[in-house]
Amino acid sequence: MRTIDYDPGMATQPQAPTPRITVEEFLAWAEGRPGRYELFRGEVFAQAAEPAAHWEVKLATHVALLAAIKAKALPCHVVPDGATVRIDETTAYEPDAMVYCGAPLSPDALLVENPVVIVEVLSPSTSRADRGRKLADYFRLASVAHYLIIDPDDVLVIHHQRRGDDILTRIIREGTIALDPPGIEVKVAEIYGAEA
Repeated sequence: MRTIDYDPGMATQPQAPTPRITVEEFLAWAEGRPGRYELFRGEVFAQAAEPAAHWEVKLATHVALLAAIKAKALPCHVVPDGATVRIDETTAYEPDAMVYCGAPLSPDALLVENPVVIVEVLSPSTSRADRGRKLADYFRLASVAHYLIIDPDDVLVIHHQRRGDDILTRIIREGTIALDPPGIEVKVAEIYGAEA
């Protein structure tokens, strides 16, 4: 199977057509394989390596979400990167973090079927997709109530929230991010530390 360096927005040279694969075929192929991959319209894209600033913000986000859920004693779970969310039969992404509620997933699960909160931490190779195509795709899922785009290089969280048939967007640089549902709050300072 051919993989493509991750940047679907980048112009590429015409190439011979390759067979498109389904999410199930992708998961079977990716399981146990080193590296991170996503599937877009049946094509596999390798994700670029991440710098330390990206890891630090991603870890702080996981910790903040977990603490917020524990503080409210909610039956919800934080999932770090490595888990996949299916958009349709030929598109699946691996967000930097997700929150889902309900019973814990089975130990061998690869998919999170009903995420409520999805988080992407921006990187140069994915910024365009995170702000455009993924925004539209994530909200195709009825369960998604919030999509957070976090800038690791600046104190900046873009919060997209479903409100009925509309998606409202807030730009947050300080204070608290209210995520209801599931009914939690995360302080910007918990993500960025002393900078916020």
